[in-house]
Amino acid sequence: MDSVLLGMIGIIFFLLLIALGVHLSTNFFIVGFLTMLILLGLKPALTLIGSTMYYSIASPSFAALPLYILLGAVAARGGLAGKAYKFVYILASKLPGSLAIATSYGCAFFGAICGSAMATAAVFGKVALPEMLKYKYDKSLALGTIASSGTFAAMIPPSTALIVYAFFTDVSIGRLFLAGIIPGFLTATVYSLLIIFRVKLNPKLAPKVIGEEFSIKDKMKAIKDTWPIVLLIIIVLGGIFSGIFTPTEAAAVGTLAALIIGIFQRKLNLNVIKESVRDAAQTSSMIFIIIIGALFFSRFVAVSQFADRIAYSIQAWGLRRELVLLGVLVLWFFLGMIIEGTGIRAIVLPIFFPLIVSMGYDPIWFGILTLKLGEIGAVTPPMATNVFVLKAAVGEGISIEEIFKGILPFILCDVIVLIFMVAFPNIVLYLPNLVLGK
Repeated sequence: MDSVLLGMIGIIFFLLLIALGVHLSTNFFIVGFLTMLILLGLKPALTLIGSTMYYSIASPSFAALPLYILLGAVAARGGLAGKAYKFVYILASKLPGSLAIATSYGCAFFGAICGSAMATAAVFGKVALPEMLKYKYDKSLALGTIASSGTFAAMIPPSTALIVYAFFTDVSIGRLFLAGIIPGFLTATVYSLLIIFRVKLNPKLAPKVIGEEFSIKDKMKAIKDTWPIVLLIIIVLGGIFSGIFTPTEAAAVGTLAALIIGIFQRKLNLNVIKESVRDAAQTSSMIFIIIIGALFFSRFVAVSQFADRIAYSIQAWGLRRELVLLGVLVLWFFLGMIIEGTGIRAIVLPIFFPLIVSMGYDPIWFGILTLKLGEIGAVTPPMATNVFVLKAAVGEGISIEEIFKGILPFILCDVIVLIFMVAFPNIVLYLPNLVLGK
C-alpha cells in the first residue's frame, strides 16, 4: 500500500477513534502501531514503540515539566492565590467591578508562579467567588471572570503548556516564557476594561462595595504581603533570564523555595505536601503518556511522508501563506473544543509546524498564537476543562449554564487580543528580542 495513502487512512482512523471516545494516548498508540506494523512489519514496529517509550522522555530537560507542575500545586495550597487577589483588590478598590478586576489580575500574578490553568481556576473559585457573591455580584459575571482568567496560567510563565510546545518543536523555553508575558497581561487588561465597561452600563452586575476604604498603610501592607510571590518570580523567571539557572534548575529551586515559604508561613504540613506531590505525579503521568504516544504517532506521520505530501501540495497550489496560517489556526480552534491542549499540540504540530516555519513565520510567535487558542478552547464547550474544574471546585448552587453564560464576553476579548497579536507580532516578540536578542 502507498505510504501516503496509508498515512491518510491512519489520520482518518485516528479522528474516528476520537469521535468514539477512545482516550487520546491509547489512540496514538493504536494508530501508530497498526500503521507501523503495515509499513515496517511486526518486529520493527515493536522495537520502535519500545525505543520511543524510553528515548522520548529520557532527557534531563523533561524533568522541568513535573517540577513546574509541583511548583503550581504547592503554590495553590500555600495561600499565595489569596495574597495576589487581596493585593490587586486593595489597589483597584475604587474601580467599578473591583472584585472582578482583582480576580482577573490576581489570576495573572498567580499564573506567574503556577503553570496550570485548571489549578488557577479551581483555587480562585474558592478564593474569589465567595467574596463576589457576598457583595451581590452577578453570578455569571463572577464565574465567567474566574473561568476565563484562570487560563492566564497557560500563557504567563512558567507555563506547562509552553514547556510542552517547546518539547514538540525544539524551540527555546526561555524565549517562549518571555514571549508569553505581554500577551498574558494584555489579556488581563482587556478583561478588566470589559468589566469596567459592563458595570458602568449596568451597575447591578457588580454593586459597589460599601464601607471599605483602604489607607496608604493598608496598601503598603498588601504590597508587603506579596513578598512570597515576588520572591518566587525573581527566583524562577529572574534566574532563567539572567542565565543563572536553566529552566529545569529554576523549576527545582523554585519548588524548593515554595515549600520552604509554605512551611515557614504554616500553610503546608506533611499531609498537604503529600497531596501536592500526588496531584503533580498524576498530572505529570497523564501528560507524559500523551507525549510518548504523540511522539510515536509523529514517527508514523514521518515514515508515511504524509506531512511532507501536505506541505508539497500546499506549495504546489500556490496558496498565500496568510491563508495557510488562517487554516491552521481555525483547525486549532475547532480541535480545542473537543481535545485537551496537549493532545492538540501532539496532533497538529508534527504535521503543520514544519510547514509554518518553512513559510517564514516565527516559531515563538506561532506558539503564542496557539496558546491563545488553547485559552479559548479551555472555556469553550464541549471540552471546556476550566469550566468543569471550576464547577467541581465551587460545588452545589452553581450550574454549568451560569458559567458558560458568563464566559462569552471574555471569549470575544480573547479573539480581539488574538487578532492584535496576528496583526502586530511585536506584541509577542518584543520581550524575547529585547532580552535575548534576535
